[in-house]
Amino acid sequence: MKPLRIAVPFVLLLCALPCFAHVGSPDVYFQGQAGPYNLVVSVQTPQMIPGVAQIQIRSGSPEVRQIKIVPLYIVGPASKYPPPPDVLRPSKGDPQFFTGSLWLMASGSWQVRIEADGDKGSGTVSVPVPAFARNTLPMQRNLGIFLFALMVLLVCAIVSILGAASREGQLEPGLEPQSPQNRRARIVMATVTAIVLGLLAFGGWWWKTAASELSHRMIYQRPKLSASLLPGGKMNLRVGDSEWHSRRTEVVATKLIPDHGHLMHLFLIRAPQMDRFYHLHPAQDESGAFLDNLPPISSGHYQIFADIVRESGFPDTLIAEMDLPEIAGQPLTGDDSAANAPSLQQTSAQTLVSPLSGGARMVWERDPGPLPSIQLLWFRFRVEDSDGKPVQDLEPYMGMAGHAEFIRSDFSVFAHVHPDGSAPMAAVMLANATLAGASAGASSGSAKNQPHSMPGMDMPASSPEVSFPYGFPKPGLYRIFIQVKRAGRVETGAFDATVN
Repeated sequence: MKPLRIAVPFVLLLCALPCFAHVGSPDVYFQGQAGPYNLVVSVQTPQMIPGVAQIQIRSGSPEVRQIKIVPLYIVGPASKYPPPPDVLRPSKGDPQFFTGSLWLMASGSWQVRIEADGDKGSGTVSVPVPAFARNTLPMQRNLGIFLFALMVLLVCAIVSILGAASREGQLEPGLEPQSPQNRRARIVMATVTAIVLGLLAFGGWWWKTAASELSHRMIYQRPKLSASLLPGGKMNLRVGDSEWHSRRTEVVATKLIPDHGHLMHLFLIRAPQMDRFYHLHPAQDESGAFLDNLPPISSGHYQIFADIVRESGFPDTLIAEMDLPEIAGQPLTGDDSAANAPSLQQTSAQTLVSPLSGGARMVWERDPGPLPSIQLLWFRFRVEDSDGKPVQDLEPYMGMAGHAEFIRSDFSVFAHVHPDGSAPMAAVMLANATLAGASAGASSGSAKNQPHSMPGMDMPASSPEVSFPYGFPKPGLYRIFIQVKRAGRVETGAFDATVN
C-alpha cells in the first residue's frame, strides 16, 4: 500500500472527513406547488464541488408535460443571471416521474429553479440546495492498480536504460562489457534507484501537504459550538468562526436570520439512550452568545444539535456534547418543548405507536419491517385521542403542521424536517422571493414575507395527520421524534426504525 500511496498521491485527499450541514444527511427533499402542480423533489448533492447533482421530480398529476430546471445562487450578482434551463427526462414507465442532473460549479447557497408546463399552464418553484464539498472521491481500484504498475514499469525502464548506458555506452561495436563496466553499471543503477525513490517520496510528501491545504480551503468546515452551564441553570452557547464561511461571504454569508421565528433551534438528546429530548430556542445577546433558561432536565450526557440559517439561506447544524447535572429549571414557555421516551436499547426497532399525554397516542402509518436507505420515503403519522379516534384539534407548531427529527443511534445523522421537506423554511422563502412576481410557486405562505422578520409560516394543520418527505442517508438504527401541537401543548412522539 505504501508504494501505491506514493505512486497515486491523489488518494491522500481521502483523509478529509465528511461534514454536512444537516449532520450526515446532505441530500435535499422537498414538496410544494409549482403553480397548479404539486411536485415532490429529491436532490442528491455531489460530494465534491464542482460536481453533478442528481435531480428526481415526481408530479402529483398527469397534466405535467415538461419540467425544466436551472441552477443559480439565491443571493449575489450570479442570482440575477440564470443559465439556459435543462429539460428533465420523463420515465418511460412512469410519465409523472422526471430525472436529470445539474452541475454545481462552486460552494454556496444555491437554488434549483423548477418550471413545470402542462395542460393547466405553467408554474415555477425554487428549491434551496446548499452546495459544499464533503469529501473527495476515491480512486477506482482498477485505475490505482494500473497506475501503480505503470509507475513500476517506468522506474524499471529508467534504471535499466541508465544502467545500460553506463555499461555499454562507451564500448566499441561487437565488444562485450567487462567487470569494470558491469560494476559501474550496478553503481549507476543503485544510485538512480535511490534518486527515483527519493523523488517519489518527496513528491508524495509535497502532494500530501498541498492536498491538506486544499482540503482545508475546499472541504466544508462546520463552525464550532461551545456550550457551558451558567449559574441558575442557564445554558451559554457560542458559535465559533469558520474560515470556510468567511471565504465565501457573498454566497454563504455569516449573519443569521430567523427560521420559524427563531435564530437558533437547539436540540438536547440524552446519550446513548435517547430517552430525554428537548427542543429549545435560545435568544442571542449583544455579545453574540445564545442564552437559554433551561427547563427541568434530567442529569446525564447530552448530545447537542443547533440549527441556524445564514442570510443567504445556507443552513448549518452545529454539534457539541456536555454533561448536565439534575436541573430544576423553569417551566417550558413559548415554542420550547420536552419529551420522555423509552430507552433506545430497550425498545423494538419497529415502533409503530407512541403514547402522548391524556391517553392520546400517535400512530405511524406504515407496514412493519425494515426501511430502505438512500431513497425518498413518506413518513405519515396520525394523532388519536384516548378513544382511538382521530383528533380534530391540532394547531400549527411554529407555523407548520409538524416537525420531525431523524437521528441515527450513533448520532452520526441528524435531520430536522418539515412537511415541506428538509430545507429550512427561511431558505425556501428566500429562494422563492427571487422568482418573478415574488410569490410565484411559493410552497408555504407568500415569498413577500421576508424571513428576516417572519413570525412563522402560518400554515394551518387541517387534519389529524402529518407527513414528511425524507430519505435515510445510510443503514442503521434510527429514532424519529415527531412534534405536533394540540390544545396549546406540544406533543412529541418517539419512533424507532431499522434501516437497511
